[in-house]
Amino acid sequence: MYTKTAFISALLAVAEARFGQEQTPVADIQALGQFGNPGEAATLAGGVPGVLLAAADPCAKLSHADKIVTTLGNDPKVIAAAQKLVAAEQNFNPFVVSVPNICGDASLPATKELRGIVPLVDPAVTGSDVENANSATSLKSPFDATGLSVAQVMTAQGFSNFTVKGVAAGGNANNGNNNASNGNNQNNNAGSTTITTSAASATASATKCVRKSRTRTTSTAAATSTAASNNNNSGNNASTGGASSQAGAGAVTDAVTGNFPGFQASSLGLDFGTCTPTVKFEESLNGRKAGEFTFQAQDPVVNKGQQEALNPNIIFNRICDQLVNVCGAAADAVAACKQAKADLGSGPKDASTANAWNEALGFAGVDINPDQAPKAGLVGHT
Repeated sequence: MYTKTAFISALLAVAEARFGQEQTPVADIQALGQFGNPGEAATLAGGVPGVLLAAADPCAKLSHADKIVTTLGNDPKVIAAAQKLVAAEQNFNPFVVSVPNICGDASLPATKELRGIVPLVDPAVTGSDVENANSATSLKSPFDATGLSVAQVMTAQGFSNFTVKGVAAGGNANNGNNNASNGNNQNNNAGSTTITTSAASATASATKCVRKSRTRTTSTAAATSTAASNNNNSGNNASTGGASSQAGAGAVTDAVTGNFPGFQASSLGLDFGTCTPTVKFEESLNGRKAGEFTFQAQDPVVNKGQQEALNPNIIFNRICDQLVNVCGAAADAVAACKQAKADLGSGPKDASTANAWNEALGFAGVDINPDQAPKAGLVGHT
């Protein structure tokens, strides 16, 4: 009885230790009393907890850091305190949510000295070790944030297990080479605080319901049989190779991910839940220059909040995260994803890696250029 009670107490102590993060930067800002007008530093310090609470807009923290500098000046001590606020972990309740909220407004923070700094995240979040190491690094040497939101900078450094919020009305949270999912639908998203494409989200939600029903009522063998039937009915299905597919079922044309043929079941019998973890490798995605190819998840549900990337490991990492957080994938499927990421994440940045990824998860032969983007220079594309 004592052991059980002690164990529960220890768990509660750990949980409690992860709360109260909103108090961490307060002391440094309170210590800036010699700057600005009397009482201003204390007032600014008093505003810190509110922007670090779990329910706070993640962009409010960045705006508050800017306010510290504009109010108290740009003395190195002021800059250092504001930088620590930018890097601070926003309060987080892992019993309620599974990933943190990150600001997607590329205009924040506006202060040059505060840009390129990325925040700490709760240790309970998958991949937190990578992000927390990046946060410590960014305080010493900020990452390149030219035209990028904090969310984009984090993604570029290998961590994408978060929800993007706080996009400026009509804005583009990923206005560099990684356009946000509302990049092509800014008019639809005016006033929205979460990166989504209204029409695409509705379609994806409907598709997810169809997928979920199919996943729970169809065995792997039946799915494979269906795929074989589809291949007999249409020569166009040859591009699906070993992957079982229902041509046209759940197909989506998404403003960000392009053409997605719909749910496919792994030929290896892996249960990826309601999602299809395939990748594509195409030229000039999201306005990239001619001849520049990048990786992207094909399923818009898997891709949500990530977009395309030159580094395949960024996309692979996002896919594995989404399988856990959104798709309801089985443990062996998640393990297979992580193993494929370990094997292929540092592979060549060409079509061979995309094909190898799809094959490793049971989708050999899937078309990695479903949008028929220009093929000149597409290494290994067939």
